[in-house]
Amino acid sequence: MKSFIKGLPKAELHIHIEGSLEPELMFELAARNNISLPFGSIEEVRKAYNFSDLQSFLNIYYAGAGVLINEQDFYDMTWAYLKKAHAQNVRHTEIFFDPQTHTNRGVPFETVIYGVHAALVDAEHELELSSKLIMCFLRHLSAAAAAETLEQALPFQDLIVAVGLDSSEIGHPPQKFTPVFDQARALGFRTVAHAGEEGPPEYIWQALDLLKVSRIDHGVRCVEDTRLVERLAAEQTPLTVCPLSNVKLRVFDSMEQHNLKELLGLGLCATVNSDDPAYFGGYMTENFLAVQQALALDRDELQRLVRNSFEAAFLDQAERQRFIQELDSYVADTSR
Repeated sequence: MKSFIKGLPKAELHIHIEGSLEPELMFELAARNNISLPFGSIEEVRKAYNFSDLQSFLNIYYAGAGVLINEQDFYDMTWAYLKKAHAQNVRHTEIFFDPQTHTNRGVPFETVIYGVHAALVDAEHELELSSKLIMCFLRHLSAAAAAETLEQALPFQDLIVAVGLDSSEIGHPPQKFTPVFDQARALGFRTVAHAGEEGPPEYIWQALDLLKVSRIDHGVRCVEDTRLVERLAAEQTPLTVCPLSNVKLRVFDSMEQHNLKELLGLGLCATVNSDDPAYFGGYMTENFLAVQQALALDRDELQRLVRNSFEAAFLDQAERQRFIQELDSYVADTSR
């Protein structure tokens, strides 16, 4: 099963590029940019990754992002993630980036997006890894700040496929951002949003009805609302589930308690993703291995999870079909 999982052609739809910043690269960039970190060593950083909830993680996440200053820094971080993804047979990835984390520190928007985008272009040519870029608004900041960020993004609209909503969920319902999401959709952006990770099912309803999202990021708390589950199943709204993240941030106490298998059993379009892999202990393969072992997922369930990812991706039909055919061929070849 381990070999089967490693070889699966995968798509990742929920990865925060700033959350892929490994401690080794964090220290390297800090030295390059003469930035002092609140940690004395790489080991000390890793020991700090013992989170009690989402906010305790975000505090360290934002501190780590402070080492990113120049275009080369954003390139190096993105390229490091893409090489790891390629090694784990990720064939397509849709990457979140948080411009406000950087512009609020005085880093220009174009520095961020040019650095990230250059790495995506190189990955397409050198690794045959396709990608899209999703710009997220930080929900703990104001809706006006989100609107300002959307304005900053307009000169780079051809590089961004969608806008999303992330950061601290509790106390920051999706409805707060309805006007800016309306504006983004009118400009031609697709929309996604984090909802139902720590927040209640009501946040998922708001993301669907007010933000009119194509996908729900996380969404694991949907099972608390039968009517919501019925709607998600009927509309096949994708849920970009992040198993290792959910356990690390205490959404579930253990992987054995995770509801991913239940979501599949309810007919939902669940997918597996890594979220912030540098902080949560694993990339795509590690997430698949963890849920397979804890929940005894069989080959058909694993294939369905991957197929859901390709179906949910912002790909044109020809690209989608090509990846699904690659998946089906791999599964057929390994069943002989």
